[in-house]
Amino acid sequence: MRIGMLTGGGDCPGLNAVIRAIVRRSLMYGWECIGIENGWKGIMDMYAHKLDIDSVSGILQKGGTILGTSRTNPYKIENGENIVIQNAKTMGLDALIAIGGEDTLGVANKLAKTGFPVVGVPKTIDNDLNGTDYTFGFDTAVNTAMDAIDRIHTTAESHHRAMIIEVMGRHAGWIAMHSGIAGGADLILIPEREIKLAELIKVMEDREKRGRSFSIIVVAEGAKISESDQKDAEFVLQDQKLDAFGHVRLGGIANMLAEIIERKTGVETRATILGHIQRGGSPTAYDRVLGSRFGVHAVEMVKDGKFGRMAALRGTEIIDIPIEDAVKELKLVTDDFYEVAKTFFR
Repeated sequence: MRIGMLTGGGDCPGLNAVIRAIVRRSLMYGWECIGIENGWKGIMDMYAHKLDIDSVSGILQKGGTILGTSRTNPYKIENGENIVIQNAKTMGLDALIAIGGEDTLGVANKLAKTGFPVVGVPKTIDNDLNGTDYTFGFDTAVNTAMDAIDRIHTTAESHHRAMIIEVMGRHAGWIAMHSGIAGGADLILIPEREIKLAELIKVMEDREKRGRSFSIIVVAEGAKISESDQKDAEFVLQDQKLDAFGHVRLGGIANMLAEIIERKTGVETRATILGHIQRGGSPTAYDRVLGSRFGVHAVEMVKDGKFGRMAALRGTEIIDIPIEDAVKELKLVTDDFYEVAKTFFR
């Protein structure tokens, strides 16, 4: 058996743990592992190399991915699907393990419908893939954001400022929710809940009346602002460019909110955008273990011929579900969870 693996989309702490687990489990069965470089681009261009025990030695604690990654979408390239299928045959692959988020697994799902032997491993710091309780990388991102909030908290209190911390989260506010609650945020703003500026300003004014001289606000990059009831909420964009999967570049909502809050309340306000800091660095113990378990299960799915399926965490067990179920809709923050967070908004 000759199996390939690729990592697509944004890099994520724990990717190397998955790669290591796939190689080591495969070698137990006497299989050959091929690492495809730079995501779907690698299989389009046939950039790949053999992985063995030495290749994955010492990578568990490393961030990023030793295979490289890209946001290449074969379905945006003429005859892309057929190129992937033909190149996989040319490379002698009996199966492919695709490690990625919504976009990478969306490609895998389309390929699976053609009969292509592919299984998936869920990867995203946003934790927004359906069908799995957690994705690896999320825990590391949350802990990184929480540490930043803790540090900013001391500055906010010392200087009597409002501090806004912008975290990742295009459509789902899981990082903002978890890091905000853990970091003692006074407000958490997420994409699932439209921001009414009047409500935000009122909270800030109420805090000042109660003698609270500082505030910590955590906001997800994909949160939308509505300046009035008569105007639709809008994303804050870095620019208008789209990637291969049609996504615009978000970022900057913290700066906008800081300017508005300071102008309307007179409270000195500063913004911090964590950005790619959340993606990088060594994975937490939780993400190393979860990634390792996902990698082992992916190999077992290949062994059992469970193609078109994705490893998933359900409770404490690793199961597998159809890739289609994972990518058909995003997993968003529930109203119940947000109500818990609102307990601390004051």
